[in-house]
Amino acid sequence: MNYNKNCKVELHVHLDCSLSYEVVKKINPKITKSRYLNEFVGSSCSCLNDYIKCADHAVEIMQSEEELKLVTIDLFNQLKKDNVVYVEIRFAPLLHIKKGLSPNQVVKIISEITNKESKRTGIEAGLILCTLRHFSKEMSDKTVRLVNDFKGNNVIAFDIAADEAGHPLNNHIEAFKFAKNKNIPCTAHAGEALGAESVIETLDKLSPQRIGHGVRSIEDPKLLERIKENNVHLELCLTSNIVTKVYNNYKEHPIDKLYNNDISISINSDGRAISNTDLNKEYSLLSKYYSWDNKHFLNCNLNAINASFASQKVKNKIISILIK
Repeated sequence: MNYNKNCKVELHVHLDCSLSYEVVKKINPKITKSRYLNEFVGSSCSCLNDYIKCADHAVEIMQSEEELKLVTIDLFNQLKKDNVVYVEIRFAPLLHIKKGLSPNQVVKIISEITNKESKRTGIEAGLILCTLRHFSKEMSDKTVRLVNDFKGNNVIAFDIAADEAGHPLNNHIEAFKFAKNKNIPCTAHAGEALGAESVIETLDKLSPQRIGHGVRSIEDPKLLERIKENNVHLELCLTSNIVTKVYNNYKEHPIDKLYNNDISISINSDGRAISNTDLNKEYSLLSKYYSWDNKHFLNCNLNAINASFASQKVKNKIISILIK
């Protein structure tokens, strides 16, 4: 099989972590490049919480219909430059209701503009709605019900994100049970700020099909076997893990070990603005530090589309594009 290297699949990208300087300038013409770099890019992050604080600046300017449309269009422009052919974009609807939009309106706005942008760019796209670790049980329940309400369009899955170290899973167990009962696919952030034990707890309590990050699963060989046996996919975000200081440098990152362990992994940007990256950069870094070639990238992209929450029809289409 030959890999069509102009094509990529991305499963883990946050809308509110990916605002370019150009779109921020459109929304706030007074912003300077230096202020943008200071507030929206995580070059001075010392941990995951610093990363999340950068997203807070973005969320502040994602509160109206026009703002939500602009940032979604901006992300699709970035994805097009990256030769992405399939993407799953995630966001937390309850973060965007400070100026009067209802959660339902937020999802409707982003869903509709995503459909338009998907047609314009030719990029197949799905939306993942996120609850957050610090949210109440009621907020998690409301978010997963939004997934159910919009199911059948381009809203395809449920996720839990934010600070895993500071907040337990208890508030969110019922929402994930609801998702399971309604056949809503799930992914969950774990094994980033905390170690392998966080991934184990997340698999035990939430039963997601995929884990966002999950890199620290490498710390427990038994967990790796469980992940492999149950075909749990890990959405890996190389540069993001360096920016948040999960690892000190690229050579320390376990992505190559996980790949060689036959774990199903994908390559993702996480937050394009905060991590100051895109998939072209990520692929270049993997080639530089691990001598990855087209075989590695094809395998990861096939893993990604097979683990995606797309319909089988879309999966077949993307596989035919990936393989020359």
